[in-house]
Amino acid sequence: MKAKYDKINQKGQQMQEILKHIKKAVLAISNEMKFPDTGYQNSQNATGDTQLGFDIKSDELITRILGQCSEIKALISEEKSDIYELNSGAKYVVAYDPLDGSSLFDVNFAVGSIFGIYENEASARNLKAAVYSIYSARLELIICEQKSVPKLYRLNQNGEFVLVKELKIGEKGKINACGGTQKEWSPTHANFIKSLFDEGYRLRYSGAMVSDIHQILCKGGGLFSYPATTKAPQGKLRVFFEVLPMAFIVENAGGKTTDGTHDTLFELEFNALHATTPCFFGSAYEINKLLSAYKGEK
Repeated sequence: MKAKYDKINQKGQQMQEILKHIKKAVLAISNEMKFPDTGYQNSQNATGDTQLGFDIKSDELITRILGQCSEIKALISEEKSDIYELNSGAKYVVAYDPLDGSSLFDVNFAVGSIFGIYENEASARNLKAAVYSIYSARLELIICEQKSVPKLYRLNQNGEFVLVKELKIGEKGKINACGGTQKEWSPTHANFIKSLFDEGYRLRYSGAMVSDIHQILCKGGGLFSYPATTKAPQGKLRVFFEVLPMAFIVENAGGKTTDGTHDTLFELEFNALHATTPCFFGSAYEINKLLSAYKGEK
C-alpha cells in the first residue's frame, strides 16, 4: 500500500513540476506581447499555415522554458514538424499550440496557448492533464488534471496565479460558436446550426478556438463547432495540440464532445503527429442534438 501511495505522490510531484514550467512560459509570452512583432513571415508550419513572427517567438519561448524541466520526455508543437526530444528517462510528453488564434493577433483580440500533457506518448487514452492560457485584458490560466474539475486562475498584482473559481458546464447553454466557412458546410450541419439560432442561441465566434471555448466554460454552456468542410473533409483543428486538450477540459467540466459520429472525442485514435478532426464541444443538450442531426444524415 505504501509503495502504491509513494508512486502516486511521485506522479503528482512530477505533474506539478511540469505545470510550474508551463506557468513560466505563459508569463514569458504575456510579457513579450507588450511590444510584439505582429507581421507574417515567409514560412509555414507543419500543416501549411503561414506563420506570424510571434508564432515563432512563442514556440521558441515554450521550447526554451519547458526544455529546462527534467520531467518532460519530449515536446510536440504545432509549429514543429517532428517530435523535439528532451529527457529519455522522463515519462511525460507535452503537446502544445503556442499561439492559438494567431490570425487575430494583429487586431488585438484575445488569444491563448494550449497544452496537453500525455504519459509516454501522445494518444487520447494517455492524456493526463490539460492547460490553456488567455492573453487579454487579464492573464488567465485554466488547469485541469485527471478526474478533477478545471480551475480558473488569474494573475494578480504580485505576479502570482490565484484561484478564481472552478469551471462547470450546465445541461444547456445559449452560445453558438460556429467555425468554418459557411458555404463549405454540409447541408446537415448548416440546418443544425440554423436550428440553434431558431431556438434563440447567440452567435459568439471570434476565430480563436481557445477564446470561444473559454467563453462557453465561463458562461456555463453552449456549443463550439468546427465541422468537416469541402476544403477540409478531415477537419482543420489539430488533435494533439488543440482538440484533445480542450476536450479533456470540457468533459471534466461536465460537458460533452464528439466528432459528429462518436459519443466522445476520446474514442478516436490517430497515428499522424499533425492529425486533424471535425470537432464539437459543449453542453449535453447541444451535443445530443448535433448527434441526432448527424445520424439522421446517414
